[in-house]
Amino acid sequence: MWKSKTVALVLPANSEVKSAREAILDFDSSGYVDEIIVVNNGLLKESDDEITGTRARIVKEKHPGYGAAVRAGIKATDADLIIAADANGSFAGRDVTKLLAYSDDFDIVFGSRTHVPLIESGSGMNFFRRIIDVLYGKLISLLFLCGPLTDVGCTFRITSRAGWRKVASECQAKGALFTTEWLLAAAKNRVRFVQIPVNFKSRADKSIWPVRFLNQSMRAILIFFCIWKVWIYARAGKKLY
Repeated sequence: MWKSKTVALVLPANSEVKSAREAILDFDSSGYVDEIIVVNNGLLKESDDEITGTRARIVKEKHPGYGAAVRAGIKATDADLIIAADANGSFAGRDVTKLLAYSDDFDIVFGSRTHVPLIESGSGMNFFRRIIDVLYGKLISLLFLCGPLTDVGCTFRITSRAGWRKVASECQAKGALFTTEWLLAAAKNRVRFVQIPVNFKSRADKSIWPVRFLNQSMRAILIFFCIWKVWIYARAGKKLY
């Protein structure tokens, strides 16, 4: 609990096994999380066994994708404040206090993984990825005249219930683009938000370099067009969906 507000953590889990348990215990150690929800939309059975011994509860979601899992997790809780993160151990449980502190003044607090002192070796935040995130963040700040942004794809964030209601209808992507869509919806709808640096740890799920580079290139292209799409809709005074 944070200043009389209940806090829930939503962890989408696709194929993570041992990393999910480690992430749950790490976030739980912060002492502020009242409820931990692991959303299973492709989880291996052995992951269920790993999670059973923790304080987390499992929510089933039939649709694959990060966005579908987060929406299912938010729907499954009545908490005042909702934290979304990853189950692969990318983020540090101690950073929960950063998000909570800023949530006193903002409806949504987005994390940023691009601050060099907080990037751990093996995290996957290479030079190309960091440059793209920073440049796209500056583009969004310029187009929507919002606060400074340095990361457009960080999955670690916190929202109040009211903050989520302001963007929920325009966050419909079922896959990874959901994270950027959420940020853009907040900028488009003038939601009170801020972005703060968080630790980005060595990932439990690593891919070979050519595959990672291809995935990052495709992600960069999709995000680029998504940014301009949302800006055009904003100029036209229309909702995305």
